[in-house]
Amino acid sequence: MLSSAEIIKKYINFFKKHEHVEIKGYPIVLQNDPTTLFTNSGMQPLVPYLLGEQHPEGNILVNVQNCFRSLDINEVGDNRHTTFFRMLGNWSLGAYFKEKQIPWFWEFLTKELNLPLDNLHITVFKGGEDIPRDEEALIIWEDILIKEGLDPKEKIHLYGFKENWWSRAGTPDNMPVDEPGGPSSEIFYEFTDVDHDMSYGEKCHPNCNCGKFVEIGNCVFMQYQKQNNGSFKKLSQKNVDFGGGLERLAAALNNNPDIFTTDLYEGVIKAIEDNSGKKYEKENMNSMRIIADHLKGAIFLIKDGVIPSNKEHGYILRRLLRRSAVKMHLLSGGSTPMGGFENICDEIIRIEENIPNSGINRSEQKNNIFNVIKNEMERFGKSLDNGLKEIEKLKNIKGKEFYLFQTFGFPIEIIEELAKQKNKEIDIEIFYKELEAHRDLSRAASAGKFKGGLMDNQEMTIMGHTATHLLHQALRDTLGKHVHQTGSNITAERLRFDFNYKSALTDIQIKKIENIINQKISDNLPVYFEIIETKIAKKIGAIGLFQDSYGDKSKIYFIGGSGDKSSNAYSIEFCGGPHVDFTGKLKRVNIIKQESIGQGQQRIYAKVNI
Repeated sequence: MLSSAEIIKKYINFFKKHEHVEIKGYPIVLQNDPTTLFTNSGMQPLVPYLLGEQHPEGNILVNVQNCFRSLDINEVGDNRHTTFFRMLGNWSLGAYFKEKQIPWFWEFLTKELNLPLDNLHITVFKGGEDIPRDEEALIIWEDILIKEGLDPKEKIHLYGFKENWWSRAGTPDNMPVDEPGGPSSEIFYEFTDVDHDMSYGEKCHPNCNCGKFVEIGNCVFMQYQKQNNGSFKKLSQKNVDFGGGLERLAAALNNNPDIFTTDLYEGVIKAIEDNSGKKYEKENMNSMRIIADHLKGAIFLIKDGVIPSNKEHGYILRRLLRRSAVKMHLLSGGSTPMGGFENICDEIIRIEENIPNSGINRSEQKNNIFNVIKNEMERFGKSLDNGLKEIEKLKNIKGKEFYLFQTFGFPIEIIEELAKQKNKEIDIEIFYKELEAHRDLSRAASAGKFKGGLMDNQEMTIMGHTATHLLHQALRDTLGKHVHQTGSNITAERLRFDFNYKSALTDIQIKKIENIINQKISDNLPVYFEIIETKIAKKIGAIGLFQDSYGDKSKIYFIGGSGDKSSNAYSIEFCGGPHVDFTGKLKRVNIIKQESIGQGQQRIYAKVNI
C-alpha cells in the first residue's frame, strides 16, 4: 500500500517525466488577493498566468498545494470533507490540452497507482445555454475505455453546469466579468463495498452525496472568459487546470471512503481516542473528525503567522480552536484539560513533517504552535463550562445567539449544533445582525469573503496594486530599510497595507510618505517586469512577500529605470502582477487612515484618486 508521501512523489515524478517543471506551493495565507483570506485551490495563485501572464518557470507546471477552505467548516464531520487539504496540480498554460491531459491522468491512476479499472467512473460536461457539449473530451474518453475493454455507456456520465463546469465563482450566472472558466471532466472512485443510502435518491451515481462515490481528480479545461453582456468569449490560450485531492486519492488506494482512516489521519484519531477515553465509533466519529481536521487546519494557519483574534484570519483560527475545545469537552465528559491537546497536535506535526512540501519543521515550529494553541485553549476554557451551563438553563436560544458568542466565546457553529442537539430554537439571522452592529466582522466578511473565490481585475484594483509598491518603498525611504510588508488587501475602493513598525506614524511622516508616492506618480515612471534568477533578484534588492516560495526564477516588477537600468529602478519587488504600465495613470494617492494591528504591526489605508 502506497503512503500519502509516496503518492505525492509518484505524481510529481510522473509529470516531471512529461517535461513539467515543479513549482513550490504558495503560502496558505494569501496577502495579495483582494477578496479571499486563504489559498483555497491549487489554481488560485495561478490565475494571472491562466489569463496570459508569463510564468517564470514556463507553461507546463506541476506542484502540490496546501489549501484551506473555511466555507467547508460546516461540512466537516462526514467521511470526506475537511477545511485543510492538499491539492495535486498540473497546468498547461496554452501548451497542451485535452488530448494529453486526459490520457496522462488515466495512466497515472491505473498504471502508477494501480487503481482497479472497474471502480473508476468519468463525468463530462453535457453542454448548456451557449456552451456546447464537450465532444472532444467525450471522444477521448470513449477511445481510452474501449481500449481498456470497458463499456463507455456504463463508465461515462454527462452532467451540466452545476457539476461539470468550473470557475472560482461557480456556475456561469455567478461569474463576474473577465472571470475565466470552462468545462471539466472529473474522475470518481466507486467504493463498491459501501451500500447506497436511499435517502439521497433511488439510484446512486457519481455526483450522489451518499459517499459511495468520491471525486479523486478534476480536469478543468479553462478556455472561456465571461463578457459584459453575459456571454463568453474564448481565451487567447487553451489552459488545463488539474486538481486532485491527496486525501481522497489515499482513501481510494485504501478502498475505504473514510479519509480519516488514511495515514494522514489515523495516528491523529488514535491520539484523540487516548485523550478522550472514547473509541472511533459511530456515535463519536463526527466529533473526532472535527477535532482532527480543525487542529490540523489551525497548525497550518499558525505556521503561516496567524494568531487567534476577532478579525479575518485570526477569527477563523479562533473558530477552529474553540470548536475543537467544545467537541473534546463534550466527548470526554469535561475530563480533558484545555492544555491536553499537546499530544494530538504533536502527532499531527509528526505526520506532516514527513509529507513532501508540507512546510512543517517540527524542531523549529513545534514550540510556537503549541504555545499559541495552549494560550487560546486555556483562555477559552475559563468560560466553556459556564457557557454550557447557560445553554442548559435557556429555554430557547433564539435571540440569545450573539449573547452566547460575545459572553462565552462560542463559535456560531457550536451554538447551532448545541441548539439542534438539545432541540432548542435558534435564529442565525439575528446573530449576524447583532454581529454587524458590534464590529467590522460583518456577515459579508464572515461568510462571503471567507468563501474565497474572485480575484478582482477591475482597473481601479490594478491601480491600487501598483500603488502598494510605491507605498512599500516610500515607507522604507521614510522609516528605514528594516520596514517590510506583512500583508495587503486591495479592492477597487481602497488599498490596505500592513507592515512592521514599532509605533503609529506621525502626521509629518504620513505627509512625507504621501509626497514621495505622488512625486513618483507625477514622474510617470514605467512599470514593467522581468523574469530573472531568484538569487540575482535578491542580490539587486528585490523585496516583497513570498520570496522563499519562488523557484530558481522569479517574476520581478520594476518601477522606474528600464532594461539594463533596472538596478536604478525606484521599486523592485517579487510580484505576479497585474499592474498599470506607467505610474502617471494613478493620478494621486491619499493615505486616509492608519491603525495598530498588534505588537510592532501597523496598517495603512489609502485610496487612488484618478
